[in-house]
Amino acid sequence: QTGYTEPWLELYSMEWGLREDLRDCVVAAAPYGGPIALLRNSRRDKTPSARPLLEIYSASGLLLASVPWKSGQLVHLGWTAGEDLLCIQEDGTVLVYNLFCEFKRHFSMGNEVLQNHVLEAQVFHTEFGTGVAILTGALRFSLATNIDDLKLRRLPEVPGLQKPPPCWTVLAQDRVTMVLLAMGQELFLLDNTSCSVLVSPAGPSGVPGAPRGARAVLRLDGLGSTWDGGSCPCPWMGWNCWDLMSLPTQPIPRSRCWKGSWKEIMEAVGCCQVLAVGPGATPRLEQPPHPRFVPIPAEASQEIFRIASMAPGALLLEAQKEYEAASFGKCFLDKFPPEGFVRMCQDLRVLNAIRDYQIGIPLTFTQYKQLTIEVLLDRLVLRRLYPLAIRICEFLRLPEMQGVSRILAHWACYKVQQKDKSDEEVAQAINQKLGDTAGISYSDIATRAYDCGRAELAIKLLEYEPRSGEQVPLLLKMKRSKLALGKAIESGDTDLVYTVVLHLKNELNRGSFFMTLQNQPVALSLYRQFCRHQERETLKDLYNQDDNHQELGNLHVLGGYCQRRIEGRVAALQNALDEFYKAKNDFAAKATEEQIKLLRLQRHLQEELDKPYLDLSLHDTVATLILDGHHKRAEQLYRDFRIPDKRYWWLKINALATRGDWEEMEKFSKSKKSPIGYLPFVEVAVKHHNRYEAKKYAPRVPPEQRVKAFVLVGDLEQAAEAAIERKNEAEMSLVLSRCSPGTDGALAERLNRARAQLLKK
Repeated sequence: QTGYTEPWLELYSMEWGLREDLRDCVVAAAPYGGPIALLRNSRRDKTPSARPLLEIYSASGLLLASVPWKSGQLVHLGWTAGEDLLCIQEDGTVLVYNLFCEFKRHFSMGNEVLQNHVLEAQVFHTEFGTGVAILTGALRFSLATNIDDLKLRRLPEVPGLQKPPPCWTVLAQDRVTMVLLAMGQELFLLDNTSCSVLVSPAGPSGVPGAPRGARAVLRLDGLGSTWDGGSCPCPWMGWNCWDLMSLPTQPIPRSRCWKGSWKEIMEAVGCCQVLAVGPGATPRLEQPPHPRFVPIPAEASQEIFRIASMAPGALLLEAQKEYEAASFGKCFLDKFPPEGFVRMCQDLRVLNAIRDYQIGIPLTFTQYKQLTIEVLLDRLVLRRLYPLAIRICEFLRLPEMQGVSRILAHWACYKVQQKDKSDEEVAQAINQKLGDTAGISYSDIATRAYDCGRAELAIKLLEYEPRSGEQVPLLLKMKRSKLALGKAIESGDTDLVYTVVLHLKNELNRGSFFMTLQNQPVALSLYRQFCRHQERETLKDLYNQDDNHQELGNLHVLGGYCQRRIEGRVAALQNALDEFYKAKNDFAAKATEEQIKLLRLQRHLQEELDKPYLDLSLHDTVATLILDGHHKRAEQLYRDFRIPDKRYWWLKINALATRGDWEEMEKFSKSKKSPIGYLPFVEVAVKHHNRYEAKKYAPRVPPEQRVKAFVLVGDLEQAAEAAIERKNEAEMSLVLSRCSPGTDGALAERLNRARAQLLKK
């Protein structure tokens, strides 16, 4: 705390050289050592002159940028948390500039504000973001708690309010935004639904913690409005939060209210909001640390060097001496962790670097910790102080992604906006600076170049992007689809190729699209696969354009079997037959012709026999006819479609065995010499558990298969006889493996003797 008589120490001798008194300007100073915006208040300026300048200075008074004000009547200036300048006009339009006076966007506070105009305005900050509050000509308050998600809210009417209140502010508490205002000797609080009286003429009983008979005095954070329970014509508002202290009653002298000088304004910045003072007490003010001024006694140098002085300056000097002793002595301590000491030294060096007047960001240690190093780096980058930001990153040894890489990317995005060099020079300069630095996205930089109207520079920058998946989206956005297709194919990512191909399909006419694909075989192949499943008619057009009759024939075959009606299927196969003839593929043409013939025959059989034959293969059709006893019809198919003899005999004996028609099977075996031999007859009969029928065919089996046949039918005597007769050790061993010691002992002994004699020879 400090009394009013205590002087302030200026950190900077302001370099701006203003030509006008600040009382004739609209002023906004950003918190946390932020920039200062100035604009002549034309409502006070009655002399005709050139357009006023909107000027933005650093906290040390160095001019950052200026631009002639060409818009409407300005009411208020304020800064967002991201250091964008909000210019609130009389018609409710809010213009947004960056700290280099570059216009970003605008928005409106609604029709009601437009109709009634803006009398006063404030910019405030909550957990939701930066907000704007408006007092309209109808003496109603409207506000938006987040300008990035604009939702306007009209607050309740203040009873008895006939003119603008002498002071008001916006409060945020428990996710609720309210307006606190003073009118005469009353203090009102407006929320979403009601207007509450906190202090009335009867006394400040509504003020928490105020003593009986006390008189409330308001001191507003920002540029120094004061309300002492009566009327006070202080024009500056800027509350962010408020508090109360309990002291005896006595109003703050009106000499402490804002007079318009710059020194008075700066003295007011950072003061607390609500005080209560009493008779005989010296008015004192809660004073949080402020980035620009530090209160010290007037006889500072004397108090610093006075023996046994406990003045702050003397203590600071002593601390500096202690620091040197601590820095030296810590090296001799075994269990002293040096991290805290080192970190504090680093923080102080960073604070000292940014406090330099050429940088002009004077932060206290508390502010620095609240702001965080990441936000500080962002603000340095925003001011285009890239070398300093990089040096701080390197000094603090921040990770690449958190520090240097991010700053270099910002630098590159700024570089592409400079149009005094060619695209080739800018691209090379960026690549030489960034190289293959981890965390750098050339596609993001190229996007920035494209947004700035430098498409060719964007393409050159994309050449340095190693990830094709990052190149392609921007190339498509730039309508460089053919180049995007080439990059997608180079990546080997089929999904990426499909994305570009489908984009091309929607962008180009059909002919140009097909011609583009013709020059890219990989893309054409992938598109054909897509069409085969999704767009067969398009695939047909592709094959027609290429005169690819073979693939057209295949496509007709596939399409034919999607037809439910037999007539449609036959017609599609007929088209396929024509295409195969054009392709000079005789085998495919013959197979298709026979399929058409089979379909027609199956339809005839189905109609005549009243049994489903359609969609059966030729073999299944023959087998089904045999199973149903239509042997002559099966024979006819055998001859008409030239089924090989062996295949037909296998089909027939399996079908007859399945049907249990053993008589027909025996008759068939004697019809002519079997092309497959007679062992299959034995195997089929055994498979269907009929050894009796199988034994009929075993003697007809040739000698080399006879042992196997007799073993299958269980006649081990005949199998042993055949094996001994053939003098085949393997066959003897096969029979022995099937002999049972209890019942086949004699047979086994006979086989063993025959084997022994065979081995002697």
